[in-house]
Amino acid sequence: MADFQTTLQTTLQTTLQTASTVLISTRRVSRISTWLKVLCCVLSLGLFGGVARAQSSPTLALPAPSAPPNAEFLRAADEVLAEMSRILALPAKAPLKKTLRTSAEIRAFIVRQMQEDKEPEKRYADRKTLEKLGLIPRDFDLDGFLVDLLTEQIAGLYDPKSQEFYIADWIPAAEQRQVMSHELTHALQDQYFGLDTWAEAAKPNDDAELARHAVLEGSAMAAMFDWQYRHQGVGVREMPDLAPLLEPAIAGDKAKSPQFAKAPPFLRDVLMFPYISGAIFTQQVLKAGAGWADFKKVFANPPSSTQQILHPQLYLQGVVRPPVTLPDLAAALPEWKRLEENVGGEFLLHTLLQQYAGEARAKELAPSWAGDRYAIYEQSKTKQVLLVYRLHLANATDASRMFDGLSQTLQARYEKHSNLLLRPNYLQMDTPEGGVFLRCLGGDCMYVDGANRETYDVITRELGWPTAPGAAGKNTEEKRTRIVPAALLPGTQRLAAAR
Repeated sequence: MADFQTTLQTTLQTTLQTASTVLISTRRVSRISTWLKVLCCVLSLGLFGGVARAQSSPTLALPAPSAPPNAEFLRAADEVLAEMSRILALPAKAPLKKTLRTSAEIRAFIVRQMQEDKEPEKRYADRKTLEKLGLIPRDFDLDGFLVDLLTEQIAGLYDPKSQEFYIADWIPAAEQRQVMSHELTHALQDQYFGLDTWAEAAKPNDDAELARHAVLEGSAMAAMFDWQYRHQGVGVREMPDLAPLLEPAIAGDKAKSPQFAKAPPFLRDVLMFPYISGAIFTQQVLKAGAGWADFKKVFANPPSSTQQILHPQLYLQGVVRPPVTLPDLAAALPEWKRLEENVGGEFLLHTLLQQYAGEARAKELAPSWAGDRYAIYEQSKTKQVLLVYRLHLANATDASRMFDGLSQTLQARYEKHSNLLLRPNYLQMDTPEGGVFLRCLGGDCMYVDGANRETYDVITRELGWPTAPGAAGKNTEEKRTRIVPAALLPGTQRLAAAR
């Protein structure tokens, strides 16, 4: 068994390294999650291909190909479609249109998707949220970044609207079948489950939408592995756990895509999540059931959160977190316009902690997520941005631990801060972007970023919480503090050391 696992790991890593240089593609334009939407609405761009779906506008369709596909390509696509139908237990219901496209043609399609985006206000709100959380640099050129990345490596896509499957014509014939195995999984699933309708049914919950897209990309990854090893009698169900195999192979392969390697860490994480975490989720579900025939049940009962993707046992046990609510602040804060209210999920919490407190801290704390709700506001005159983020934990102990980690995160996020007030489960400080407040009460934590103390007190009252410590009306400094590098101090001592 050990020899089998060693051989499999070597083969799988080789497969991943080959695929990652080839299978970068684009998803459709749509609003699937806070983080994928903000990527210029070019969604689920990742290392292993994707399903691209156009908006309803007919102008988004690709024009006729410059040259008809050759007989070898058409034969290969038909053969892979038949193989994937057998693997997935999904007999094809209808024929597919299949074309080879130049990289220039696909790139033009991507640019048109960006230009014809139907939700500019949503994109704006998402960008402001990510900037406020410090997950993307202010004024980061997302459009230019994505065009460069897509131009660097584009593979293919599947459009359910036209039921057409495209592959970039520069991909060697020997590698086209691997791309096909992934893309044609999407095509077959679309024939049975209607991917557009199914993915969008989670709206307006961004976290749930991202979870559904992880099902789509993760299952296509797993199916690609099953196709790759079909002649060896080995499938994903028989493989050892994918997590320790996938993550190192991907991490070590970033250098093969210079554009991907230089992306902000958050963008790399969100681009990889549907593929890596989705494949791990798919494997666990396949192992728990009777294989692909049972996987159809996931489309009838989809995961409700990224937490269920990250922890498949919670999905299998039917653990669903109750919704978290925020008060309506329209009357209490009339000068602030709400741009967006949504759910961040465990994925967002993990990435925030990871970026500013480290991977170990994120792995320790993020799984205690038991629900959240955030809202992003903008002041009409000054364009100042205000974030209100309410996080629910299982109990007061988990909330206190989360306070520790988020306090560390916020002080690292705003290196230039002043007037730091620390009390048990309460943080208050001034930053160049306004006041920052963090408070945990019972099993809940509330993080407010961009308010003065008067505004924070209004939010606190609307939430029904008692008045926070410190003098109302200004950020009074009761204890002067200085930041100490996290590596030098363990535990809660990482937060600050008294001057």
